Amino acid sequence: QVQLVESGGGLVQAGGSLRLSCAASGRTISRITMGWFRQAPGKEREFVAGIPWNFGTTYHADSVKGRFTISRDTAKNTLYLQMNSLKPEDTAVYYCAASALLKMTMREDEYDYWGQGTQVTVSS
Repeated sequence: QVQLVESGGGLVQAGGSLRLSCAASGRTISRITMGWFRQAPGKEREFVAGIPWNFGTTYHADSVKGRFTISRDTAKNTLYLQMNSLKPEDTAVYYCAASALLKMTMREDEYDYWGQGTQVTVSS
């Protein structure tokens, strides 16, 4: 079992930055695939970024590539999402998730553990 708690969301102006954190408990995140997803009002939840279990290449959705960066601190057992140059279309509830599969995946149904989400609102 992995418990995930996100924090760091809030209201920011377009062009600003936020850093989301996802504190994990129950097991170490050092050898587990983790990801960030988001869900905007009226839309389906979508993959934002992922970091594989084996410290391989990270993945970012095209819509956030070059602006967002996923990382993890194994000493703190925490996943991060640094978000720069935010746009109004980044407004959503952001979720962190962990997968029991030993592979990198962008599929929502392949993530087993989810946080409660944190709201990010970007004003124009």
